[in-house]
Amino acid sequence: MAETRTRLRRLLAETLEECCEADVDRRLEELHALTDATFDEDLVRPVFAVLGNRTRYRLARTLAVTDDERCVCELEPVVDVSESAVSHALSDLVDAGLATRRKAGNWRYYDATPLAESLFETADREVGASE
Repeated sequence: MAETRTRLRRLLAETLEECCEADVDRRLEELHALTDATFDEDLVRPVFAVLGNRTRYRLARTLAVTDDERCVCELEPVVDVSESAVSHALSDLVDAGLATRRKAGNWRYYDATPLAESLFETADREVGASE
């Protein structure tokens, strides 16, 4: 933290032409207020954390681009892991708000949520625009 304060003091001194500890403290307070207001860890972190796993990412992507809900047995070949691992990954996607689950007898069907579809559509559009 001391190094961060030193670097921040240098930045502020260059920007403001002079800087004191009160300026550094004020800027740190502004930054903390910004992050407190912007990041709801309970909502944001699970969504992106769950997509950091290759299996869950592929499953979420598959569900987002298919028009129909899919059974676990249909998703297993997409990721080449056991049915148990697929079920666990899908459960994580449901918990993160990226997939829905419907049980019909012995079968469980999954579909992408509007959030998942929107995330992938936005990512595809932005990647396409930058190429």
